[in-house]
Amino acid sequence: FVLATQNPIEQEGTYPLPEAQLDRFMFNLWLDYPSYEDEIQIIKSTTSDYDPHVEKILNAEEIIYFQNLVKRVPVAENVIEFAVKFVNSTRPANSKYEFVKEKVAWGAGPRASQYLIIAAKTKAIIEGRFTPSIDDVKSFLIPVLRHRIIPNFSAEAEGITSVDIINNISKDI
Repeated sequence: FVLATQNPIEQEGTYPLPEAQLDRFMFNLWLDYPSYEDEIQIIKSTTSDYDPHVEKILNAEEIIYFQNLVKRVPVAENVIEFAVKFVNSTRPANSKYEFVKEKVAWGAGPRASQYLIIAAKTKAIIEGRFTPSIDDVKSFLIPVLRHRIIPNFSAEAEGITSVDIINNISKDI
């Protein structure tokens, strides 16, 4: 798997990823500044000879085992339908929402539905449940969809973000 970072301020010398490449990332997580205490620890550990000991917790076989375990988790039809309906409603050509037709240049593709279900299944396992719920899917709407919905120029001019679009759809579904 791949982890990547983006800096919302410093973009000189970098190129934005095309939408097709962004779509390959399961989540887009936003992290806030560290707390004062955490920042103190960061500074101490990165400006000294501190050598963190990183312990391996899983090997390749175990990662594959857990990936297969997630695949075997059953999902109720209504949970899958919720995920697909939500993702489908982000696409201007398919959406019943006028604001989506007016403000979205490109909606989320099928990979978004796949990742919503995989994330929901994983959450259910972690929480000791045998199957995910619609609420599990809802808990991942923003991190899974925010980088897959592209607002158009009109939306950008009005300061409307993909998160605003997700939240507007969420009010009705």
